[in-house]
Amino acid sequence: MISAFVFGGIPEKAVKQAFAETELFVSTALLKEYRDASLSLVAKGKVTPLQFKALISGLAAFVNQTNIVYPRRRLYICRDPIDNMLLECCFEAKANFLITGDKDLFDIETLPFHLNILTLRKFIEK
Repeated sequence: MISAFVFGGIPEKAVKQAFAETELFVSTALLKEYRDASLSLVAKGKVTPLQFKALISGLAAFVNQTNIVYPRRRLYICRDPIDNMLLECCFEAKANFLITGDKDLFDIETLPFHLNILTLRKFIEK
């Protein structure tokens, strides 16, 4: 999500397509992650003030068009424990797919629920 609003390219195309074609979900844990990651980019000088403004505007537009879910079930599936929050959000939302570039999520062999995990490129080409 952050790459889409800061750097554009394939992530931006995937986000625009998702806005147009799907119902979007986010959890409070993901919202916190988006906030923390954005502030970290600024603190480390990895984004310009203009990029930060675009990021905040994009995230605000995203949140405005999403459904917020409150996961009730903790999952311990992913090699990177932080990524479990994505799976928890998907589980609670009964999502059909998760669009990501995170390799740890692609390495999951089985899930206790149905979920298609797609790369951004595969989502665009579907």
